[in-house]
Parts: sequence; C-alpha cells; structure tokens
Amino acid sequence: MTEEAPTFEHTRAPTQLYLISPADVGGDFPQRLARALDAGLKGRHRIAAFQFRVKGIDDHAAARLAAPLQAICAEREIAFIVNDSITLAKRLNADGVHLGQDDMAQNGDVKIAREELGRDAQIGVTCHNSRHLALEAGEAGADYVAFGAFYPTTTKEVEHHAEPELLTWWQTLFEIPCVAIGGINAENAAPLVRAGADFLAISGAVWNGDEAANVKALMDAITAAQ
Repeated sequence: MTEEAPTFEHTRAPTQLYLISPADVGGDFPQRLARALDAGLKGRHRIAAFQFRVKGIDDHAAARLAAPLQAICAEREIAFIVNDSITLAKRLNADGVHLGQDDMAQNGDVKIAREELGRDAQIGVTCHNSRHLALEAGEAGADYVAFGAFYPTTTKEVEHHAEPELLTWWQTLFEIPCVAIGGINAENAAPLVRAGADFLAISGAVWNGDEAANVKALMDAITAAQ
C-alpha cells in the first residue's frame, strides 16, 4: 500500500443500503418491508441486507415474527441478518448475524458464531469508533465491521460518536467492508459515502414515513455523492 491519496471512490463497489428493522415488526410491517425492498432493487445502489432487530421477546416469538420477513427477503435475494442472537440466527437458518460488543460478551464472539452458523454466514461486528475493535473483528474473521454513530439518532442511545475519517482509514488498509450507522438520512449521507462507507445502515430514515419514497431519496443521495 503506497502513501498516495486513496482512490477507493473510483475502484470500490457502489455504496449500498443495509436496512435495520424498527422495534415493532408486527401488523402491516411485512407489507412495508416489501415496499421498501422493491424500491431499492434497481440501479447500481441497492438494498443489500435487512437486519431483524427486535428486543425483549423470546426466540419462539421472534421466530414467528421473523418468518414472513425472511421470506420477503429471500424472494428478492436480500440477505437476512439477525441482530444479537447466534441461537436465533441458527434456528432461522439466517444469512448471518450482527454482534455488538455487549452481545459477544453474553452470547458468543465471532469464532463461536462461525462455528455455529458455518463458513458462508455473514458475521458483522459493531466497532463503535474504535480502530482497535475493528482490527480485532477482522482478525477474528468478521465479514464486515460497523462504525458509528455518525449522527444523533433516536433509534438507540448513543455512547460513541464516529467521524467519517474512520471510514477512509479503514478503506485504505482493509478489504473487509465497512458499514456506517447512526442517524443517517438522505440529507447527511453524502459525506459518509465519499469517506468510504460500503454500506449505510438505515432505520428511522426509512420507516418514519413513506418507506418507498424514503428509500428512493436515499438512493438518489448516494448516487449524487458517488
């Protein structure tokens, strides 16, 4: 690797969206998910993955809620990722699992997830604003690292704030994809795209309002920035 200015904006794959579910995925949410995904299937910038992130229920209830959503993703060849739980991901035969730092302390780390879910599973790790945690995740065999929060968000309490330069640092040194998360919307996405985010993890900016229109706005913002 030379010390010349990075050129990843010309060589890397187009930035894609990584949708994260709201807390409530009952009622008409399956229909809303289908609309959002269908709005993001065209063009270079598309929805690559959907994360099932539901708290405070047991695996039996979670599996029932997940089933129609997983089917919707499978029909569109979009990865279905389970947040937090290796056991639920295994039960659902999900495409992967996303592990937070606290989750790994309680439920198992990247190596355990790989043993349980197999070599083809997509395993992501929250690394906050830490280069050290990202390096550890990569060495442990993670398929992607997630940095954030980049902006204020009401989705969850923010304890760590990341700067776009962290994405650029990662891109210049490593091939493992990086995900930007935290308060991202169509108005503020551009700096993260230009900094090197392979994926933008989005929740409220899609589900708070017309999900299809919100996805289109995000796609347009990414296209304009990249």
